[in-house]
Amino acid sequence: MFVRRFDELDRAALPLAGGKGAHLGELSSVDGIRVPDGFCVTTDAYRAVTGSDPELSGLLEELSRDSGDVSRTAGRIRQRIENLPVPEGIVHEVYAALAAFDAEQSFAVRSSATAEDLPSASFAGQQDTYLNIKGKESVLRHIQQCWASLFTDRAVAYRRQQGFDHREVFLAVVVQQMVFSEVSGILFTADPLSGNRRVSTIDASFGLGEALVAGLVSADTYRVRSGEIREKQIGTKKRAVLAAPEGGTREVEPEAGSVAQQALTDAQIRELERIGRTIEGHFGEPQDIEWCLSEGVFYVVQSRPITTLFPVPQVDDNENHVYISVGHQQMMTDPIRPWGLSFFLMFTPAPMQVAGGRLFVDVTKRLSTLSGRANLLGIFDQSDPLIRDALATVIERGDFLPTLPDESAVPGPIRGAEGLSAADILDPVPDPAGAIADLIRENQASVERLKQEIQGKSGTDLFDFIRSDMEEARRVMNQSPSLAIILAGVNGSVWLNSKMEEWLGEKNAADALTQSLPNNVTAEMGLALLDVADVIRPYPQVVEYLPRANPETFPDSLPDVPGSREAKEAIRTFLDRYGMRCTGEIDVTRTRWSERPATLIPLLLGNIHNQTAGAGKRKYELGLAEASAKAKELLGKLAELPDGEDKVQETRRMIDAVRLCMSYREYPKYGLVNRYFVYKQALMKEVERLVAEGVFSEKEDSFYLSFDELKEVVRSRRLPGNPVPERKEAYRHFEKLTPPRVMTSEGEAIAGRYRRDNIPAHALAGLAVSSGIVEGRARVVLRMEDAGLEEGDILVTPFTDPSWTPVFVSVKALITEVGGLMTHGAVIAREYGLPAVVGIEDATRRIRDGQRIRVNGTDGYVEILSE
Repeated sequence: MFVRRFDELDRAALPLAGGKGAHLGELSSVDGIRVPDGFCVTTDAYRAVTGSDPELSGLLEELSRDSGDVSRTAGRIRQRIENLPVPEGIVHEVYAALAAFDAEQSFAVRSSATAEDLPSASFAGQQDTYLNIKGKESVLRHIQQCWASLFTDRAVAYRRQQGFDHREVFLAVVVQQMVFSEVSGILFTADPLSGNRRVSTIDASFGLGEALVAGLVSADTYRVRSGEIREKQIGTKKRAVLAAPEGGTREVEPEAGSVAQQALTDAQIRELERIGRTIEGHFGEPQDIEWCLSEGVFYVVQSRPITTLFPVPQVDDNENHVYISVGHQQMMTDPIRPWGLSFFLMFTPAPMQVAGGRLFVDVTKRLSTLSGRANLLGIFDQSDPLIRDALATVIERGDFLPTLPDESAVPGPIRGAEGLSAADILDPVPDPAGAIADLIRENQASVERLKQEIQGKSGTDLFDFIRSDMEEARRVMNQSPSLAIILAGVNGSVWLNSKMEEWLGEKNAADALTQSLPNNVTAEMGLALLDVADVIRPYPQVVEYLPRANPETFPDSLPDVPGSREAKEAIRTFLDRYGMRCTGEIDVTRTRWSERPATLIPLLLGNIHNQTAGAGKRKYELGLAEASAKAKELLGKLAELPDGEDKVQETRRMIDAVRLCMSYREYPKYGLVNRYFVYKQALMKEVERLVAEGVFSEKEDSFYLSFDELKEVVRSRRLPGNPVPERKEAYRHFEKLTPPRVMTSEGEAIAGRYRRDNIPAHALAGLAVSSGIVEGRARVVLRMEDAGLEEGDILVTPFTDPSWTPVFVSVKALITEVGGLMTHGAVIAREYGLPAVVGIEDATRRIRDGQRIRVNGTDGYVEILSE
């Protein structure tokens, strides 16, 4: 059969009826929902017409290779499909289906692709729709035009972007009774702007929906929650699309009195919300619904999942919750695969939830008490003002969270560091140098014990051993001297900034004072890669080979030329110390530098070409000299104040302590990443055995299982149900989503804003984390390995973690979309003396690559100087 009535279709009919046809079939069975009657010309008909044509097959092959002029090839495909003969069997079935309707009936002829209305990609509007089509020959002709529209330029571009093979997407066509609507529009059962699942958003305008979809009219917008109309925006409706008597459509100007008239009555708005909730309840997820109103009756002509919403954490209660993004604190907002998520969750004691492949901390209990609120707002006031403002917005609503007695609060410091005395900050760490040395020795010894003890562990015993060793990792990370030292460094920096501004009018003094910290393991990494470049630079044959090195075998594949032995030795020495690092390293599944050393080649080439011998040592010594000079300057000014000697003694003690404590700030994560890599290497041996046995197709399949799921597969040597393909598809979808800093259990993303009036009118506001003002060329970089930076460029990127440190040596300033005062990128920017502004929303889109910009790292904003 080439034709199916709607009542013969349901949502499982996607391969046969395409997204639109399958959903209309499903909708037609929902009580209380009116769907205009019709039928679907199935994908079997499309295959029968197109599948046996050699010329078309050749054109599709050419299009799939992206060879030649893609637009021209797509045009030839459309022309070919429109000219192919339609088999008699298809013609007969279409005409028979049309005979069931009145001879004067008009139809809407709509494309319905198999890659359409999917949970991860809507493909909305990519293929063509034809309205008010009359006569069976005309309907058949427009069916063929729908088939051809599978290869419009926009549809081809969208499929390429989404990763769909042009040869594996097929088209059905929906033929549906035409509804001559007085009003039509779109209903979202979740607010597409905020993500709130409790708020329906309705766009409505006079006439057919074509005007609204095509962007020809300014529609009314209504926001409704549980029958209450929360907001109305009445559009100026300067034109409408109506059915033409001869067929097709025509544009008209509405009568003067209706231009600013509300398109739907309040009662109709509430009825439409009810219809939307019914449809959403049937499909089990928020819906994007096309509707029309004719003679007082609502008809639904399409419903598809809303694909752009960020998922909501799933909890077992019906209480309100507030979540903070972990990724924005860890400077890694990409999704994490299931294996990586389970590692993080096993390690942390914080109340966390997973949504969209990201981790969120549930801060509801802390926000429900006065002291907890003060605590959280105080923390984020310094570290991330956007999160602080978003939390304040939730609190100010007054009706979302309960207010509990303070004894229910999660304990923690309430006062800001600027309100602490030097004794409060420093007395808990009387000998920071000795304590730090002991902590590092203990951490190193613990990792070495792990490396020895994990040898010989296999099967499920390995999993039990790793879970047990995580307790040791937590002990090492969270022991009181370690936390006290980190807090002393953070609070001491805030104290220095506060007191120097209060006493001397000196702003952000700690930035200069924390350059070239002693023994900072992350900052040393960037300088160490400069030293590797120094080893390679004198050997032109090695340098010439690097851009064409085999990424799978580097550095072992270096040819036997002068300098290759020295280069290999330098690279391996670097990897021995830092090879467990990589971009997004909090996700244990990410490929480490030791696993793919070729990742470092672009950074090495940048250092070789942009720096000169000894650059690492010079950068460190210059920063050290500047920090020393700044300390001397400040202490000299303090000595001239009343009570100056006391202020000098207190400040000198604080500077010395901060430099020591902040140098340790990066070490605990370095130790943890070391540990993670040992775990991963041992587990991958188990995975390799499973690949050899055919349980997994490739090693990376294991990343889409949780730690406990992988343990069960290792035990049973089988993968029942194989969830890997589905989870891979979900991960690809999550990659396209932007996680909110703060969200609620209703799905609402709360966007904070900077409340400052001391920046230029058109400047991009952010958080100042490293002082200085510089101008230069913006280099927008989304992946570290694509950096291609030149000396003096300004790095603009979504986020940085410790792995980005080698890039910092080649730039003059840093801009990121996420980050805080004490995140890794900010700490290293200060140590290298780079002006830096973080937390600029959508910086990589608002700043274009190559623009000349000015970065004000002192006051926290960026100006675009040239287009």
